[in-house]
This record gives sequence, structure tokens and C-alpha cells, in this order.
Amino acid sequence: MTELKEQKEKQNAEKQEKPLGFRILKKLLYAFYPRYTMVGEANIPDEPCVIIGNHAQIHGPIACELYMPENTYCWCAGQMMVKEEVPEYAYKDFWSYKPKWTKWFYKIAAHLGAPLSVLIFNNARTIPVWHDRRIVKTFRMSEEKLEEGCNVVIFPEYDDGKSDLISSFNDGFAELARFYYRHYGKILNFVPMYVSPRLRRIQFGNPISYDPDSVSAEERHRISEYLRSEVRLIAKSIEKHKVVPYRNVKKREYPKNKQ
Repeated sequence: MTELKEQKEKQNAEKQEKPLGFRILKKLLYAFYPRYTMVGEANIPDEPCVIIGNHAQIHGPIACELYMPENTYCWCAGQMMVKEEVPEYAYKDFWSYKPKWTKWFYKIAAHLGAPLSVLIFNNARTIPVWHDRRIVKTFRMSEEKLEEGCNVVIFPEYDDGKSDLISSFNDGFAELARFYYRHYGKILNFVPMYVSPRLRRIQFGNPISYDPDSVSAEERHRISEYLRSEVRLIAKSIEKHKVVPYRNVKKREYPKNKQ
């Protein structure tokens, strides 16, 4: 009980330290953003775990910040936290495939949005992710949060150019399990999560556990493929709806989970 009390006091202190601008933005977002329903929460283990979901463009991270427990931290591109790096990353990741005649607008938007991006992502419950040698910092911060009793949420989709309900997963996230086991001797569980903005629902599937006796590359592939398959299975098994894809395409191009 003492540890739980200390954890809650720490979280409350962190809330109070957030800049006023961020607190106002979050309250406005909470007031106007649709409410989500959680389904299958019994699949989340009692011990700290990693939750893997579809990005659903910006909806996955927003739903995570607003509606998942306060002890939940989400991986976020480190470039979105550095003012000088936001414009190039945001344009390339979100808008580079927009029609040529609109690209000037999105380039300006990427620069104008940089201060807001820094304010939001440096104060939300995020862990910066880097795709170079700094990834070690990402793993260390993630391990610390797990040891504090928090869950970590990761959206590993990337634009593979394929037309599918769920894009391919970058399997590098699964390496966190090896780091965690090596440092703490604990088996990490991964839980699949499907985010559906159209149904206003977050649904969790059956978890998969890391096997420390397996070859690293093979284990990353096994875990990643299982989770992507499960997220896709959840999407296809529930009522008919349009799936919000990773790629920021026109709404009329959103795929349906059932024909």
C-alpha cells in the first residue's frame, strides 16, 4: 500500500508540474475528443507489460494519453520533441505523399506546428524513441517505467506501401524484452491492442511472452508477427467498420474490415 501511495503522489506531483498551456490543451482535447470504450482489459497482465497497437494515424496516441491509466507511457518519435527536428520529420512522415500542389501548405504547417509539438510531446506521458544509437536511452527509460509498475504502449506500424488493414510492424520494439530480462531477470509480456476511432473502442487481445532461450532475431520476428496478426484479427472479427490506416490518406480510401 505504501508503494502504491508513493507512486500516486509522484504522479500527482508530475501533473502539477506540467506547463499551464499543456494542461489547458489536454482539458480541451478531453472535452471535445470522443470517449473510447475499453474491451478485453482482462487480457492485460497484473505485472507491468508492453502494449502493442495500430497507430490509427494520430488517434492511437491520443486515446492512449486520454483514456488509458495514468501509469501508461507511450513511445513517441524523439524528433517530435525537438523543435529543430519537427518540421522535416513531420512533413516526411505525415504529408510527403500529398498532392504536389498542396505540399507548400504542409511544409509551412510543419514549421508552424513545431512549438506546439514540442509542448505536447514533452509533457504528455511519452518516452522518446530514436532510430540510432540513442535507442539505448529509449530502452533504459522504458525499463525504468516498467520497474516503477507502469505499462508501456508502442505503435510499431510503418508505411510499407501495401494496402492492408494493419501495416507492417518494425520488430525492433521486441528487443526491449531482451534488455529487460538481462537487467532484471523478468519475462516481459506483450499485449495486442486494436484502436478503432470509428467504433470509439480500444480492444485488447491475448498476450504473448518473451522467450529468453530463443535466438534474438527469431524471437523479435515471432513476437512482432504474432502481435500484428492478433491486432488484424481483432479488427476483422468485430462489427463492420472502416479501419483508420497508418498512412494519412483521404477518408474515402479507408479500408473496411469486412467486404
